[in-house]
Amino acid sequence: MYYKFSGFSQRLTGSAPAPAYCPQGLRPGVPSQPQPMIFATPTKVVSHSGETVQYLGANRVPDLQRLFQRSDGVPVHLKRGVPDKLLYRTTMALTIGGTIYCLVALYMASQPRKR
Repeated sequence: MYYKFSGFSQRLTGSAPAPAYCPQGLRPGVPSQPQPMIFATPTKVVSHSGETVQYLGANRVPDLQRLFQRSDGVPVHLKRGVPDKLLYRTTMALTIGGTIYCLVALYMASQPRKR
């Protein structure tokens, strides 16, 4: 015997084999219309734009590759200069400050309360 959930009585009811394997709300098959492709506004679908695809800005990847692959002894997380140093030092200061705060909180939690 096959069972399916009845939305009317909110219980399991007897069923034929086909509806039992195809629950309510789920229909097998492929949609008749394909979903449209969504890209950023400067990008065009190749079939509509011809041979060339237009982008908003210049490709900066080769410049960044040259910058990051240069062997000048500077760690990769500091290669872009002052902004990277500022972010690195801020992160380290917050990490050390958070560690000290946690240790102080643990010390205060380990002391008995005064009445």
